[in-house]
Amino acid sequence: MTVHTQTAQGSGSLAVNPMFARAGEATSVPKHRLPDAPMDPSTAYQIVHDHLMLDGNARLNLATFVTTWMEPQADLLMAECFDKNMIDKDEYPQTAELETRCVNMLAGLWHAPDSEQALGCSTIGSSEAAMFAGLALKRRWQRRRRSSGADTARPNLVMGINVQVCWDKFCNYFEVEPRFAPMAGERFHLDAEQAVRLCDENTIGVVAILGSTFDGSYEPVREIAAALDDLQARTGLDVPVHVDGASGGMVAPFVDPDLEWDFRVPRVASINTSGHKYGLVYPGVGWVLWRDADALPEELIFRVNYLGGEMATLALNFSRPGSQVIAQYYTFLRLGHEGFRQVQQECRDVAMYTAGRVAELGPFRLLTRGDELPVFAFALNDDVTNFNVFDVSAGLRERGWQVPAYTFPADRQDLAAMRVVVRNGTGREIADLLLDDLDHLLPRLARQTTPARGVEAASFDHASAHRHKS
Repeated sequence: MTVHTQTAQGSGSLAVNPMFARAGEATSVPKHRLPDAPMDPSTAYQIVHDHLMLDGNARLNLATFVTTWMEPQADLLMAECFDKNMIDKDEYPQTAELETRCVNMLAGLWHAPDSEQALGCSTIGSSEAAMFAGLALKRRWQRRRRSSGADTARPNLVMGINVQVCWDKFCNYFEVEPRFAPMAGERFHLDAEQAVRLCDENTIGVVAILGSTFDGSYEPVREIAAALDDLQARTGLDVPVHVDGASGGMVAPFVDPDLEWDFRVPRVASINTSGHKYGLVYPGVGWVLWRDADALPEELIFRVNYLGGEMATLALNFSRPGSQVIAQYYTFLRLGHEGFRQVQQECRDVAMYTAGRVAELGPFRLLTRGDELPVFAFALNDDVTNFNVFDVSAGLRERGWQVPAYTFPADRQDLAAMRVVVRNGTGREIADLLLDDLDHLLPRLARQTTPARGVEAASFDHASAHRHKS
């Protein structure tokens, strides 16, 4: 690339200034301190651009649930809104209006009692949404305990060991005891029996996951709620349910419309989702909604005088760009219910197709088949001893694919698996490319005498690392 500029003398003659030979490119730049002087913007761009070439290809990242493709019109709208601060509702009232419309649309999608007056807000992502929902559960529990003269010193939260790490963070940051139900046998998530067993008078709520990140399976929300109904009838303990629908909250309404997991279940007090996962928006945007005012304590809503007007703010965060919320509204408007159904059904179809083909390759057994979230997990058959899933993951990485290998958490640390996430933009052509590369890799691995990568060499703690991935 050659850039032509006028000479410093202003004579009008042109000087050749080769990109990779000019100041800034021909010399080194500091990595950990500010440069001494400014540089040409195109030089700064090129340096950063070249660094980023070492990143993986996002479209080939089958580890992430996060959206990696949007339409160019959405890209344009986001670029037009990067400079808008979401919190300045007086300055950007239409952005605030579109956020409210998104909340109302989600309330209708999730069968809230009053979708026109829905209680909810956007967040940076589903992690912030989950923490805010957990805080509401804690305050609601404290309010009930104080009204009866009981102490509030030892709150706990019940959930499966498969929850995303944001719930560990919530319990740590807000001083709540986490009560994890371990995995057992072929049960890889929380069930009704485990949930009830862990509850007591100090339980602020039960978290049910609509789409486990370990294997893509739905936890049985309705059955968990029914068991808690029975617990209340027997003991008087009233334990609400929060549904972490980070992924499934934007899948189930469209392809599993008869599945009762949302506000149709009376015990469900709140729901969160990630707009930047199957909500089909670039990171980061999340959403959290509550059933009614009783589920959201009033003291969590702040009313502040900011930039000339009073406004209610309902979030842990303050300043953030409006671009992701605008992109969410665009996506809702662009696709509508039928468009979302088509996208999510195609994702599920591709996931199930790919899972079936993986099973046909021989050495693998499916743990899930992509028929809930468009996600499936698979492990090696017990008779395969000369290579492991970490070898498979490393071999695929040579071709650019990012397919995670990880061990499951307590009490199934003995199980090592791989997981494929199918997102919008991962069509059958891409699936076939993956399957071809996997098929070509297996004969090479079969010639090994022992696994090349042990669990310890592959990662310091795959289960822990996996729970951090979203």
